[in-house]
Amino acid sequence: MNSPTRILVYGVHGSGKSTLAQHLAHRLGLPWHPVDDLLWEPGWVEVPVAVQRSRIEAICRKERWILDGAYHGWRDVPLARADLVIGLDYPRWLSFRWLLRRTLDRLRTREEICNGNRESLGSVLSSESVLVWHLTGYARERARMRAWQQDRAGPPVLLFDTPQALEHWLAALPSRPPGAPSR
Repeated sequence: MNSPTRILVYGVHGSGKSTLAQHLAHRLGLPWHPVDDLLWEPGWVEVPVAVQRSRIEAICRKERWILDGAYHGWRDVPLARADLVIGLDYPRWLSFRWLLRRTLDRLRTREEICNGNRESLGSVLSSESVLVWHLTGYARERARMRAWQQDRAGPPVLLFDTPQALEHWLAALPSRPPGAPSR
């Protein structure tokens, strides 16, 4: 496979989408667009879906990009332009463990995320918690990735069911050409 230039990284919350997208951006010299930065304004105000879609369309019109997620209201946009979808199809226990650890670390350190927002105890314990999203969306997201993989009309989909399988694929991936921009 030639090095892809339009990549959608997909998976459940906590599966490592942003970490992988950042790694691929550096490795391949592609611009990474963190999706959460496009969806959330300060104070955890969600950007209207029409504006989200417009932002994603602008990115996807370009020839080089990496997105670390795709959500309702505009999921079709990157799928229509991607030349590769990487699905992180890890077991629930693994991705939930990673998500819980990340969430607790963010609570402890007060780390700023997506436009200055921070995790809070109230947000973690609410019905809109990222932990709840993981539990309620896990089966749906896995089914979606697997359906994309079977759809020959869509972009190629590589599903990785273990971090080791992903690492093996990454080891064989070429690095960016010398002098290529990293972001």
